[in-house]
Amino acid sequence: MDIALTIEIIGVAIGLWYLYLEYKASFWLWSVGILMSVFYIVIFFNSKFYADAAIYAYYLGANVYGLLVWRRHRNENIQNELYSSEKQKDELPITPMPSRLILPLSLIFVAFWTILWFVLRRFTDSPVPLGDSFTTALSVVAMFLMAKKHMEHWLLWVVVNAASVALYAWKDLYPLACLFVLYTAVSVMGYFRWRKIAAGSKV
Repeated sequence: MDIALTIEIIGVAIGLWYLYLEYKASFWLWSVGILMSVFYIVIFFNSKFYADAAIYAYYLGANVYGLLVWRRHRNENIQNELYSSEKQKDELPITPMPSRLILPLSLIFVAFWTILWFVLRRFTDSPVPLGDSFTTALSVVAMFLMAKKHMEHWLLWVVVNAASVALYAWKDLYPLACLFVLYTAVSVMGYFRWRKIAAGSKV
């Protein structure tokens, strides 16, 4: 089997594991995300999806950040349990995105998309600079909201994942395209699951 295809299949397997952990809002999703990011950097760089390779380099750092944020809350809850009979069920509560973030995050998205599109079009041989830069810029915002555990990050992933299906299929990355079809479906389910958790409903 071709080495590149083998790496892609392994990356898909790790991606499925990551998706399951994210859906379950598991603390361990960040550790798996670090591993997944390394594989995807290699995959996308070899396929000339430079912005996607760059975004997974960002994901690498973002997963470390998310791990530290969730672990801090987890440790605080452990400390609280030593002095309280009430158990803390969640490391970091799932909450709606504050409305005050809409404008600044929108401006960051547009600015990053524009700059990245220009860089890809001017300085690389990326075959789809507009689409590559779009999914990358929106992923930056989605990852930030995910680290803060705001449920709306799932809605952004729906858009990112659906657009990625078309991009990867066009580039003949069929295992990844199939994975992102699943990502799109699970992103929809994940949003409603996290919304129920935030509302205190049983899931």
